[in-house]
Amino acid sequence: MPEPTITPVIGIIGGSGLYDIDGLERTSWRRIATPWGAPSDEVLEGWLGGVRCVFLPRHGRGHPLSPTHLNYRANIDALKRAGCTDILSLSAVGSLRAELPPGHFVIVDQFIDRSFAREKSFFGDGCVAHVSMAHPVCPRLGDAAEAAARQIGLPVTRGGTYLVMEGPQFSTKAESELYRSWGCSVIGMTNMPEAKLAREAELCYATVAMVTDYDCWHPEHDAVTVDMVVKVLFENAARARALVQAVVPMIGAPRGPCPAGCDRALDYAIITAPERRDPALMARLDAVAGRMLTA
Repeated sequence: MPEPTITPVIGIIGGSGLYDIDGLERTSWRRIATPWGAPSDEVLEGWLGGVRCVFLPRHGRGHPLSPTHLNYRANIDALKRAGCTDILSLSAVGSLRAELPPGHFVIVDQFIDRSFAREKSFFGDGCVAHVSMAHPVCPRLGDAAEAAARQIGLPVTRGGTYLVMEGPQFSTKAESELYRSWGCSVIGMTNMPEAKLAREAELCYATVAMVTDYDCWHPEHDAVTVDMVVKVLFENAARARALVQAVVPMIGAPRGPCPAGCDRALDYAIITAPERRDPALMARLDAVAGRMLTA
């Protein structure tokens, strides 16, 4: 039997400083209701080079939402309900490496999750599931993001570990040095549990981390301020928009199933017997896990 052909719908999550996307045609903002509460904002739906895109500003337009209080489950559920098959996450980060200066872009491939005040799963009592997070980034999307960045001349590094801290305060110097000793490349506050939830929702996911500062470990950069971050942040946002315009055509062509299996992450993950599953939770999982629950 031939493999099914997928027409991609590209979800784009805009981080700090990125509250819209240039070049979209036939656009409209739409509020999507989810059983997990309200997403950060309406989604901006449109077309870029013939590819359908759905943009969500992670912190809301005007940045009213802090990293801790984002409704990550609602955000991912809303993108899934909008038909997204792939998610490109754009995120402002601090650098933990001298070779990753402000203005540099990093296509991360690993995460360390140090957040502690967030809901991290769609599943729980009444339907238990354990997805693999060994390789949390879709390599197909990572390849495309790197190729697009190089095509438009962005300074980019492929590979690196993103340390997710709770925030909203920046690191102490001791924390920054600790994370450097762990081999981390960048530090931010938002990509977990976002990546975990995308995997549970069987969405291909990749992060483009945009460096705004050296955190506080650097001897000439030991006091990160909002003013310092914002200046580079808006410079990065303009380049991120150019990156989106370059990468969407690369990942928007009809394709087969994800070679890495991101779109089949739940195949062996749900462990609760069908007769013991909570109907109320099952109803909330209709978008993210409907493929498995109706099979």
